[in-house]
Amino acid sequence: MVGRADKGLFMTTGRFTKEAEREAVRDGAPAIDLIDGFELCELLKKLELGVKTESVEIITPNEEFFSAL
Repeated sequence: MVGRADKGLFMTTGRFTKEAEREAVRDGAPAIDLIDGFELCELLKKLELGVKTESVEIITPNEEFFSAL
């Protein structure tokens, strides 16, 4: 990348190692943005790209409460 770009971007569906995170911000090297799986999901959700979100509320009756009535 040196001499060819001002900035880089690496994306993964997994996680980056601590070494990769350190290398991405190393002094003297072009900056590299890292987007891991969690951040990727959050971006897709925020931008509404290829994902649909749903909230589901589950209600379970407390049998002990109702049997005591």
